[in-house]
Amino acid sequence: MGMGSTVGLVIAGWSPAGQSRMLPATSPPKPGPLRDIALHFNPRYENGSGYVVHNTSQKGNWGSEERKYDNPFPSGQPFNLQILVTQDAYKISTNGGHFMDFRHRVAFSQVDTISVNGKVELNSIGFQNPATVPYKTVINGGLYPGKNITIQGIINPNAYRIKFNLRHGSGIALHYNPRFDENLVVRNSLHLESWGSEERFGGMPFQKGQPFQVTLSCNPHHFNVFVGGQQAHTYNHRFTKLNEIDILEVSGDLQLTLVQA
Repeated sequence: MGMGSTVGLVIAGWSPAGQSRMLPATSPPKPGPLRDIALHFNPRYENGSGYVVHNTSQKGNWGSEERKYDNPFPSGQPFNLQILVTQDAYKISTNGGHFMDFRHRVAFSQVDTISVNGKVELNSIGFQNPATVPYKTVINGGLYPGKNITIQGIINPNAYRIKFNLRHGSGIALHYNPRFDENLVVRNSLHLESWGSEERFGGMPFQKGQPFQVTLSCNPHHFNVFVGGQQAHTYNHRFTKLNEIDILEVSGDLQLTLVQA
């Protein structure tokens, strides 16, 4: 049984210090002496800051090598690698940010094995299937300072708008609304069926057709919103009974692969 579209693979671990090459993460379709490799993802620490090699092997022969001279796994640091399989390509994210796309050279439907080797310490490997959108889940115990909610997925290529809502019994404490038609993110609150004043300043950290990771971080006086591991927006609390904020909603033009609430 092969991999379907869209499915995510997440590998978390530690990159030990002092290595020259790490994590040749491969996806061979069939076992055998000359098994094909659909995706060879190979961070290398040679020549200073390092680089990543991507390639495919078919019938024992390597294809044309692709290199990116940016190594997202610093030596001696933890890492998180997400490989999202789409119809056209593997969309690869590292530590919450999009890293690169690798177009299919071998049909992803044939892929049935994952192998990881090299000098690397693994904490976990898991698969993620898309969740149904619109998505709604309970936040057990509500929010409190220090609580983080993480959402991962991929933006649709023709995306119009997306909504992330943190709800309470009488409204929405945080309405986080990326709008591709306006190239901005609207933040607002809804209380007793009345919207407050919109906040529209700041950048647009989302891209159509690309993977994303959003972290909604609750602080005593505000929310911090991180996109791709970078702080994107801050939103002061307008509803202060944090423990009553107990519902997460996600909707719009996206596919969800992971929600940690």
